[in-house]
Amino acid sequence: MKIGFIGCGNMASAMMGGIIKNQICRPEEITVHDLLPAAVERVKTTFGVSAAESNAAVLAQSELVVLAVKPQFYEEVIREIAPGVQQGQVIVTIAPGKTLAWLAEVFGKELPIVRTMPNTPAMVGEGITAVCPNEQVTPQMLETVLKVLGGFGKAEVIPERLMDAVVAVSGSSPAYIFMLIEAMADAAVAEGMPRQQAYTFASQAVLGSAKMVLETGKHPGELKDMVCSPAGTTIEAVQVLEETGFRSSVMQAMRTCAKKSRSM
Repeated sequence: MKIGFIGCGNMASAMMGGIIKNQICRPEEITVHDLLPAAVERVKTTFGVSAAESNAAVLAQSELVVLAVKPQFYEEVIREIAPGVQQGQVIVTIAPGKTLAWLAEVFGKELPIVRTMPNTPAMVGEGITAVCPNEQVTPQMLETVLKVLGGFGKAEVIPERLMDAVVAVSGSSPAYIFMLIEAMADAAVAEGMPRQQAYTFASQAVLGSAKMVLETGKHPGELKDMVCSPAGTTIEAVQVLEETGFRSSVMQAMRTCAKKSRSM
């Protein structure tokens, strides 16, 4: 399968790494272009992919094209490549706020478009990608896209109305988790633990806790209760988190994130 990436930033790099590692396609079957030559050189050196001289050249050499540029550049890039889109090519987008209806209007023609929202844990093969195809995407095309996206984590089809919620709950949330890990490590350092060791303990605790939710099928509240022994240390910490608005702070941040996504 020949895949093209227009844009070579962090998200595109994460996707390429997973696709190649899991042998979804060979490095030479991936073609890239970016306005920044340094970005192109970086992914060529890292992954062994091929570089094209323009966005149009990427399109011409690809069956599936990922638009991996920032949302503010989408319209410009789409208008540039729209005339060259051929029958059977699939366009995959990763931009928040750019709806299927908006994308179709800018392209000015009916063509298969799959709107997605991945996240940066794709860099370590643990991404989660929301997938929303338009009516021109055939079941076979969707199967192919899901296979590609599954190369760097999980992928689930969702209705488009949930895409802004996905931006908040998974697209942007790694930043929240990194802040949590940093705060946990800072507190451990204050208690005398060496910093690098503190990062290891905090990170593994987050990783293990997430795995427990996914693999046990238990409600997060039930798992929390399992840690909170009567008159123990954990319930004291939980009380402080409740008093300082931990849950409401996270919820408010996510609602704000989703609101911003809808306005983009």
